Amino acid sequence: MPSENPRYWFPAKRYGWGWGLPITWEGWLVMLGFFGLLAIGFMIVPPGLSLTGFFIYVAVLTALLVAICWWKGEPPRWRWGGE
Repeated sequence: MPSENPRYWFPAKRYGWGWGLPITWEGWLVMLGFFGLLAIGFMIVPPGLSLTGFFIYVAVLTALLVAICWWKGEPPRWRWGGE
């Protein structure tokens, strides 16, 4: 039986649109993986040798992070801080 309150990995930001820092270990693991892969990207596709390749690498990683936040995070909407 599914629970009525889903367990979000990323809470919605208090001000603005988007997500804040993770609130579960799974969310922290995703963030650690993102920054780890970003650091590896500096070695695999150094910006000094291929700036375009590096930007594409970072864009793909960022799109993946946003997709995970959208899937496992609290639904985003614009917030003014009063909630």
